[in-house]
Amino acid sequence: MDISTIVGILLGTVFMIYGIILSGDLGTYWHIPSLVITLGGTLASTLASFPIDDFTNTVKVVKKAFVYKDISPEEVIKEVIRLANVARKEGLLALDEYAESLEDHFLKKGITLIVDGTEPELVRNILETELVYLEERHSNGQRVFETAANFAPAFGMIGTLIGLINMLKTIDDPNTIGPNMSVALVTTFYGSVLANVVFSPLAQKLKERNNREILVKELMVEGLLSIQAGENPRIIEEKLKTFIPPKLRKNFREQLEKEGAQ
Repeated sequence: MDISTIVGILLGTVFMIYGIILSGDLGTYWHIPSLVITLGGTLASTLASFPIDDFTNTVKVVKKAFVYKDISPEEVIKEVIRLANVARKEGLLALDEYAESLEDHFLKKGITLIVDGTEPELVRNILETELVYLEERHSNGQRVFETAANFAPAFGMIGTLIGLINMLKTIDDPNTIGPNMSVALVTTFYGSVLANVVFSPLAQKLKERNNREILVKELMVEGLLSIQAGENPRIIEEKLKTFIPPKLRKNFREQLEKEGAQ
């Protein structure tokens, strides 16, 4: 569970409601027709912008913004070093048995290619091609929310125009101008809230998730190719540590030795 997504959206909502209560009547901001125009129009135009499969798959993609099993780059480096040690002591064929205990399908696939004797360049091409299409699938979900974030303020403005038209119909009655103007502006408010509190943050969170997952997969690719080339585990460790910030760089081989001794 990614607590930051939930807390961020909740805090944005709570602060907004608290500010409304301090400055006026919360009931003034609740108008179902305005909500129908803004939210319904946004969803309809977003649906019209994408193939139906991409739109429906967004429900699955959005789960990653709230429920996500994070794969630490540091843990991946340690796993690759374990594999390098096994290959160095027992040979590449021994990796096949070791791979059975791994949960990551991408890493398993890379090990299988190596054990089967696939040429290094072909291994890289296959794995990098899979990364390209993985990133493309992830970007579909991001684009859906980015598109919704663009449409929401526009439909808020459309709702405002509808409200203004209705207001002008009764402009001869000064008592109706204030209430009608308030209702007209509520749709603009809904559009801004949906775009900036919901859709844009979700799109950005999915983008960050994608970047982190791609980094981890690239670590795996470099590590596997280094193992296939027969490089020393120490050299492999130093190579992979260049992928992560200096503050996260540790002596991973030493940590593995301590874990093995326990």
